[in-house]
Parts: sequence; structure tokens; C-alpha cells
Amino acid sequence: MRYLLAPICSLALCVPLPAFAHPHIFVATSLTILTDDRGHATGVEVQWSYDDLYSLLVLEDMELDGDYDGILTPEEQARLTGFDMHWVEGYEGDLYASGPDGPVRLSAPEPLDTRFADGKIITRHIRRFDQPQSQLVLKAYDPTFYTAYDLTGGVKTPDACRTALTVADENAAFALVETKLKEGNYSEDDYPEVGEAFADTVTVTCQDA
Repeated sequence: MRYLLAPICSLALCVPLPAFAHPHIFVATSLTILTDDRGHATGVEVQWSYDDLYSLLVLEDMELDGDYDGILTPEEQARLTGFDMHWVEGYEGDLYASGPDGPVRLSAPEPLDTRFADGKIITRHIRRFDQPQSQLVLKAYDPTFYTAYDLTGGVKTPDACRTALTVADENAAFALVETKLKEGNYSEDDYPEVGEAFADTVTVTCQDA
């Protein structure tokens, strides 16, 4: 997860890279497939629900909810809105798509809304596909595994599409981490990218409406 936010140097967010064998930010993710008139997938609406600790750190860093009542003023809400939509160059949005012909390009994010409820920051945005897709594979993950995404929010599709979810084998993923760490002498700048091994796989198949 890489976007422009003033540095937060607290607890997990100041851990050196070699400690990233487990994540420090947890994001409950929901995906909603968008389709055109033919029933083909044209994009995906992404909802991120950040864990309580990270949400608290963001609020503290931005000096929001100073009275800790869990309610933002209109001015505070305006400042929070879109806080995670200022992506650094090269950041893929921790969402990867592929079709029968290979990787599917995703657009820059189209912000929808941001809210703070029950101690969590929840944001929504849309990513458009470069071309409509009838078959698609989606994975939500941070390559560095600094942030862990799960699909507890579910995957929603219109009637023209169906989905299949393949849950990641966490034992195999952690074994991969151990193997890579043993094989290489990694420094803080080149920690192995293992996030994909922990990612669930969503297969989407859409038929003409």
C-alpha cells in the first residue's frame, strides 16, 4: 500500500523491512464487478476497510477526531476523504487482473467515498479495465506483504457473471517465505516479494446478457 500520506512513525509502521514476514496492516476487501450492456466485465468497485489500529494511526497522523468520540466533524470528514487515493508512481493499487490474453490493465482509481465508522476507516473506489472481459482472474495483494488483504467483504457480481474463489494455502505461503529467506541474503531494500502467495484468487466468468 503506497500512497502519499505524511509519514506515520508509530508501532508497526516503523518496523524495518526484514521483519515483514507477516503483515502490519490488515484490510478487509470487497469487490463488486461492473459490467456493460453485453454483460462483460468492465471494471471493479473496490472497498477497503482498514483495521482498527491502522485507522487510529491515520487519524492521529492527520490530527482528526481529537476528542476520540468516533465521530468526525464535516471539516474532518472532508480532510479524510480521498486520503488513500494519492498513489505514488508505479503503484498498482494492490489489485491485479488477468484475462485469457494475459494481464489486464487497470485505470487510475476513481474515488467514491470515505467514511469512519465503528473505529474503522472505510473507502471505496473504482478501477476500469482497458477492455471488456468475459473471463477474468483477480487477486488483491501487496507484493511486499506489508499489507494483508482478505476478501471477507465478499465478491459481488451481476446476474450475467459468476465467480469462483480459490483460497490461498497459507502454510505453503509461509513455507515459501522461509525458503526465500534462506536462499538469499536480503537487505532492507530487496526483501522478497511474497504477497501474491497469500492472495486468494477470484475467477470471474461473464456471459452475453
